Amino acid sequence: MDGVDGKTAWRLRERWDSPIGTLRWDRLGPEDGPPVVLLHGTPFSSYVWHEIAPALAAEGHRVHVWDMPGYGGSAKSEGQDVSLKAQGEVFAGLLDVWGLTRPSVIAHDFGGCVSLRAHLLHGAEYRRLALVDAVALAPWGSPFFRLVAGHADVFGQLPPPLHEALVREYVSSASHRGLRPDVLAALVAPWTGEAGQAAFYRQIAQADQAHTDEIQGLYASMDLPVTVCWGARDTWIPPAKGEELASLIPGARLRTIPDAGHLVPLDAPARLLAALLTFLGE
Repeated sequence: MDGVDGKTAWRLRERWDSPIGTLRWDRLGPEDGPPVVLLHGTPFSSYVWHEIAPALAAEGHRVHVWDMPGYGGSAKSEGQDVSLKAQGEVFAGLLDVWGLTRPSVIAHDFGGCVSLRAHLLHGAEYRRLALVDAVALAPWGSPFFRLVAGHADVFGQLPPPLHEALVREYVSSASHRGLRPDVLAALVAPWTGEAGQAAFYRQIAQADQAHTDEIQGLYASMDLPVTVCWGARDTWIPPAKGEELASLIPGARLRTIPDAGHLVPLDAPARLLAALLTFLGE
């Protein structure tokens, strides 16, 4: 993998032709290390893990990262199904491609629902699951997100400079501490250009709370170690949602990360890493 220091390009070297488009993936760390899979959210990519992933690998884990179809460096195409339903099915299939039977899974934002759907609806088995500021409980979606979802066709016609400015402000608002210019640029870049701009509004238009409603009643049936990590300053999904989520999953623990917004992996990577290493080592 290139760019694990955050100063050069984050490039995923491998690819898989999933049913909804070619996705890019990579792995790092010792081949015989315990497997860990990282899932990103929206409107992000695997780059949110560019500090956490190499740190986990340095601790001996075999770390798998991937960009969901329609995100990051993966395929973006007109008419593409990038819904939570489709992504959950793809993730279950990707685990089979990787030959992973019971990896530890760490999922942020939208990735939380993807990992939960793969587990609860498609039989994906995990050794343990960490949910980080996860999309999992109704209602979800910021006021801006709901506005765009209702008028995606209109926003999709914005002139490219205005679109890029909008995305930059939106992504920036997920951070409490503020993002370095290079980090912000890396998060925004996949949404620029004709294909990127269309993909940005496509994924928002397809966001459907029904896909979390479908599984919310199943959380009480989960039988695996779960930790819920939440940024204390999350303005996208309030910390109260983290408390509620932890209360619905038997035995789940809540870890609140101080001075972090929704983008915990970038706002407080050291604190989150410490919590994850403790959880993975239990």
